[in-house]
Amino acid sequence: MKPEDWDDEVEGEWQKPLIDNPAYKGEWRPRAIKNPAYIGYWEQPLIPNPDYFDDDNLYLYPSNAYVGLEIWQVKSGTIFDNIIVTDDINEADKFAEVTKRLQSAEKDKLQKDVAEHIKQGEKEHVGKTEKKSNYHKHWDL
Repeated sequence: MKPEDWDDEVEGEWQKPLIDNPAYKGEWRPRAIKNPAYIGYWEQPLIPNPDYFDDDNLYLYPSNAYVGLEIWQVKSGTIFDNIIVTDDINEADKFAEVTKRLQSAEKDKLQKDVAEHIKQGEKEHVGKTEKKSNYHKHWDL
């Protein structure tokens, strides 16, 4: 228990005194029992596989028409499109130019939609405040 005359500001925060444990023998460690049959570190033996063959074209498929993406997201409704898989740098550059034009058009449309949404919200807010102010005018005492 904290003494009655203890002053935290002067003497600091009070802590209970610790009592030594006579049975304490130091930090615990697991016992090590000698194993007379221990030979040493085990290494996995390499066994030849008669069915194995090295395929240099393992990654080639007759058609790479689809791309699968697994993405964890918090907000639903995100769409990933305009994905290209190619080994031709010119084709990739052309695709990037088309995609940039589409992105800028989509961005402009989105900004316009947001502006209209904000404008509509402001109109609704003004209408509500006018109704409230009229209500208060009639009942003001």
